[in-house]
Amino acid sequence: MSRVRLVSPELISKEEENFNRTLRPPSLGEYIGQKAAVEKLSIALQAAKKRGEPLEHTLLYGPPGLGKTTLAYIIANAMGSKITTTSGPALERTGDLMGILTNLAEGDILFIDEVHRLPVNIEEFLYPAMEDFKVDFVVDKGMFAKTINVPLKKFTLVGATTRAGSLSAPLRNRFGLFFHLQFYSAEELRKILLRSAEILKAQLEAGAAEEIARRARGTPRIANRLLRRVRDYAEVKADGKLGVEIACRALELEGVDEHGLDELDLKFLTTIIRYYQGGPVGVEALSATLNEEVDTLVDMVEPYLLQIGFISRTKSGRRANEAAYKHLQMPLPASGAAAATLFD
Repeated sequence: MSRVRLVSPELISKEEENFNRTLRPPSLGEYIGQKAAVEKLSIALQAAKKRGEPLEHTLLYGPPGLGKTTLAYIIANAMGSKITTTSGPALERTGDLMGILTNLAEGDILFIDEVHRLPVNIEEFLYPAMEDFKVDFVVDKGMFAKTINVPLKKFTLVGATTRAGSLSAPLRNRFGLFFHLQFYSAEELRKILLRSAEILKAQLEAGAAEEIARRARGTPRIANRLLRRVRDYAEVKADGKLGVEIACRALELEGVDEHGLDELDLKFLTTIIRYYQGGPVGVEALSATLNEEVDTLVDMVEPYLLQIGFISRTKSGRRANEAAYKHLQMPLPASGAAAATLFD
């Protein structure tokens, strides 16, 4: 069973997905952050609408929880089109995809999340659909097999991935638009939290929004999740008023510190410093010491610690940086080996 963490950028339940849907901005005008991507996407949408054509096939890539699905729905709203959603792992047979493609109307959006996880047979089936808006469907088997050429309506495929490098070159080359989503600033997250609080009719003070934003690891999904926990705490302990002190108490209770680190993050850092003298140490050794899967450490722990400069990845392993020692209030080694920065 995988570990469920409050500060995980992944969706942790179907209920959370439904909740997030109520907070999604319906248009680019209400979308906060990702200025470069939003500006380029706005131009592409306006140009496509002026020509009366569907938007080019679009790839959205970046870490989880940054708004790729939200942008797909905004694209559909902007084009006045219906959106059909699925995911790479959910498409196992060409017949599954055939049913979806033949039901798309002119200008519709097909959104495929985790597009890098498409099976090879499905990916190859998509190529002519994306390029020529037609598919070759094989019916029967053996000597009775025959290929039927099925024309499709012109549609837009919007793919989302957290691992753009894992896409095959033929699939990647069939996208016309590429948008990289990056981590949000604390100020952008503060604005998102205030907007979410307004929708939820929560009494969120500006200072409390700043406190939550600072611990949200640059990710709107985490920010909204922390807001829910703070709102629950405030309703029970403070008559629903979400002030700074209440936010700090609620997040402390949830085990999220002032940098947005939780128990697993702190154990990871402490292990490098106490057991391996600050590193370098291989991730396999850390996995064995912490009794955690390597994938959990690489995908769920390291990215944020690297982002804030608490650790460095070197050829010989992971190393704790000076910022980590200061945060944990631990003395630097006499050799100063751990006083590394992101620029060494």
